[in-house]
This record gives sequence, structure tokens and C-alpha cells, in this order.
Amino acid sequence: MEKTVQRGLVAGAVVAGAALIGGAFYVLQERQTEEPEFRALKTDGDFQIRDYGAMTVAETLVQGPRKAALGQGFQIIADYIFAKSRPGEKIAMTVPVTQDSGDPMASDPPLFDDELDGAWRTRFVMPAGRSADDLPEPPAGIALVDLAPRKVAVVSFAGRADDRMLADAEDRLRGWLARNGEKSAAEPEYAFYNSPVIPGPLRRNEVWLAL
Repeated sequence: MEKTVQRGLVAGAVVAGAALIGGAFYVLQERQTEEPEFRALKTDGDFQIRDYGAMTVAETLVQGPRKAALGQGFQIIADYIFAKSRPGEKIAMTVPVTQDSGDPMASDPPLFDDELDGAWRTRFVMPAGRSADDLPEPPAGIALVDLAPRKVAVVSFAGRADDRMLADAEDRLRGWLARNGEKSAAEPEYAFYNSPVIPGPLRRNEVWLAL
């Protein structure tokens, strides 16, 4: 019985180790994926204040629980960038994919004729140098938006980010800002950098607060 337990523990450790090694390989690949450039104005461990330049995003709105809305929103925009829901060129994948509960009518023109209560906005950052004017026309339900330069406070953390982890990270970020004489009244944005195959300990997640 004891030997059986030991063999089970060894087998479990081998599987876990293989998963981490495989995950590390994919992380190295994903680190080659483009992300928007920024200037770090202040860095303190997992906390940072960043200055981002102008960028273009593709965004959509989905009602429902946050996690389900993220999955659905991701698929809608992925079908756009990989030319599955429209003709023409594919667009290079970038990171992060962001999510927030921002004003549903912020897009111009609005994505929907009526305001959606409880809607989550998912955004993909478009590759550097691309703008709404030269990107393929999106299908209904997706808007291309040119964002102005902005400054954001950020906290980074690992794990498979659930609602509790995101709320805890936001609390830590607001506390860090207060200790440093800063304040943000903005709603949080959640930034995700990894595909689902990456193990939790190797995942990179962030909470952003606009300043």
C-alpha cells in the first residue's frame, strides 16, 4: 500500500513537472508576441506606473458573468483578427487582452443601439502602426477605437485570475497608490497575457487603473 502511494506521488510530481516545463516553453514563445510599448515612470516590486502612447483597439461588449463574457468576447474578436468573420488579411495577435466594465456607449459609433446594463468590454490591442482607418472593416458588434495616450497604475500577479484574485489585486493597487500620494477614481481594467494552456504559476495578469 505504501509503495503504491509513493508511486502515485512520484507519478503526480512527474506530470506536474512536465506541465510546468511545457508551460515554460509556451511562455517563452508568448513572450515574443507584440505588446504595446510604454515608459515606466515608477516601479516598486509588482507595482508600476506606466505611460502608454496612442494605440488602436478592437472591442466588443458581452453581457453576463465576467469570466463567461471574457471567453465570448475573446472569441468574437479572435474571429475578426484571424479573418474568420470577415474577408481579407489576418491581423497579428498581440497582448494583452483587456477587460473592463466601462461605459458601453464609449465607442463612436456605439456598438449597440441601446445601452447594455452589466456588459463587459473586451479589447484586443492592434499591432503598432495600425489605425482604425487602415484596418479591415469589422463585422457588426465590433468597433475599432483609437485610444489617446494615457498614464496607468499597474499591479502584476500570477495564477489563473478569478474574481477574488482580481478584486484583491485592485485593493492592493489602490492601497499602494494611496501610500504614494496618488489616487484613481477609474474603474479597473484587467489585462491577460497568456493562452489557456499556460499553467497558473507561469501566467501573467495585471490590474490597471487610469490616472
